[in-house]
Amino acid sequence: MCGIVGYTGGQQATPIILEGLRRLEYRGYDSAGVCTIKDGCVEIRRSEGKLVNLERRIAEHPLAGTIGIGHTRWATHGRPSETNAHPHQAGSIIVVHNGIIENYLQLKEMLSGRGCQFRSETDTEVISHLIEERLKEAGDFEKAVRTALQELRGAYAVCILCDREPETMIAAKQGSPMVVGLGEGEFFVASDIPAILSHTREMVFMEDGELVVFRGSQPAFSTVAGKPLEKKSRHIDWSPLMAEKGGYKHFMLKEIFEQPRAVRDTIAGRLRETEGDVFLEDLKLSDAELGDIERIYVVACGTSWHAGLVGKFLIEELCRIPVEVDIASEFRYRNPVVNDKTLLLLISQSGETADTLAALREGKARGAKNVAICNVVDSSIAREANGVVYTHAGPEIGVASTKAFVTQLVALHLFAVRLGRTRGTVDREQGRRLTADLVHSPAVLEAALKLEPQVEKIARIYMNARDFLYLGRGSSYPIALEGALKLKEISYIHAEGYPAGEMKHGPIALIDENMPVVVLVPRDRHYEKVVSNMEEVIARGGRVIAVCSEGDAEVRQKAEVCLEIPACAEALLPLILSVPLQLLAYHVAVLKGTDVDQPRNLAKSVTVE
Repeated sequence: MCGIVGYTGGQQATPIILEGLRRLEYRGYDSAGVCTIKDGCVEIRRSEGKLVNLERRIAEHPLAGTIGIGHTRWATHGRPSETNAHPHQAGSIIVVHNGIIENYLQLKEMLSGRGCQFRSETDTEVISHLIEERLKEAGDFEKAVRTALQELRGAYAVCILCDREPETMIAAKQGSPMVVGLGEGEFFVASDIPAILSHTREMVFMEDGELVVFRGSQPAFSTVAGKPLEKKSRHIDWSPLMAEKGGYKHFMLKEIFEQPRAVRDTIAGRLRETEGDVFLEDLKLSDAELGDIERIYVVACGTSWHAGLVGKFLIEELCRIPVEVDIASEFRYRNPVVNDKTLLLLISQSGETADTLAALREGKARGAKNVAICNVVDSSIAREANGVVYTHAGPEIGVASTKAFVTQLVALHLFAVRLGRTRGTVDREQGRRLTADLVHSPAVLEAALKLEPQVEKIARIYMNARDFLYLGRGSSYPIALEGALKLKEISYIHAEGYPAGEMKHGPIALIDENMPVVVLVPRDRHYEKVVSNMEEVIARGGRVIAVCSEGDAEVRQKAEVCLEIPACAEALLPLILSVPLQLLAYHVAVLKGTDVDQPRNLAKSVTVE
């Protein structure tokens, strides 16, 4: 969602802030702005649209100063516009903000009654006016910020400047991500690690209800209420080069081709092949606690929800525990039946997804055990969960998830093996086979990536279709959903995924000679049924793009075109089937000229409800 970068030190702030904002573009945004203070003089530049517009404005009207804040905005309150772009200033106070203030209308009414004039439609401007009012009363910048923040309800990460104290910067967090970077005589604030990683690898992760004051040689951490805190920094090993395109045309394509490496990193050090078991260092649930589980709820949003659907098949098959898969925004509002024998398995790439975090808190309040699967170390969900299985995908810059999704599938596989071994539903020999399959999976992914030239040719054939249908059965059905999502996310073509057996219950009415139908038909236990469904599509004139097992002459003869995936264990088919569908979506989008890495209206990390 919105991105924040703040800097105070000995260098010019503007280039550092702009660089950081560029590295946060993956979060999605519709406007941007920067503020600096020099010799007590506040300068603000804002613009609608991409960062290039802001950079052009700053080139025409430069900003100087060694302290500053910047922001990329994704609209929540108020339309995308320069007026609604951050930073927002009220009197002496300048604010950038990520989150949603739930009581902003009441505060705005109160402040308007005191004579405050509002220029924007945003909830953020309320924060700047509120702090300014408290500054008039208290006469002290820090005290005014603390007082004002305690009046807010909702989620925020804020970075604040004041022209009365031009060498002071204050940041605070409640429900939205924020990290502090420690340099040599300089300090950084950001919404996410990549924004400042080129300047420092020493990071402090802020918790909800915490505030930091940058004044002098060391930052002072405390609660918003004023209780001093001792915070330890964490060394981050990610290289800034990991966030570069590495010669690929788009981040998304780079990240598709990084999947074998990401899978290797996710399984590294976790497989006990001789014992047929898995070691999950941060799971933090004992064998007794795992054995006590009677039901699992997988809770996630978007692509992570599709991973959860695959996880349901894996866990029920290997562990014989009933699994429900819930969309997080629905779970938190439906009074779920949860108790101390329930496990919540929460999946989030960023670890900051607002609805998933809220679902975690709802489940904990009802006594449920919980485990998170996420990609970002020390993210909010990872910190609050009882245990965590990290996916080691590395930074994922493209908004449409690829390598994070595949590593989520691998993490679910690891968890299912561990749970099955604990509960005795997976014996040593089966465990050996399952772990051996995981060891082999990166090589199979590399083989699947060799389909790219063929996929590009197929994309040229079908790029002008208005609608696509994706069909699959069993664990291939969630991959059909994911393939359809990828296509509509980045190419803006309407696409729907369905269980192949449900086709006769409605979707078959849409099939004609203009409808490409992607059929996932690997040689698994559902093969014959899916072939029959494919023949029904062909009989109605549908144009079948079949994704099948290597050497399948029967499917090759029936389908209009075929993509043949390399042989693999049935449990790993979802990983391998994902690759040609990702590549198909990518090449269709490139041919249509869309913004592949930053599709319209989408954000990488949905940190507001």
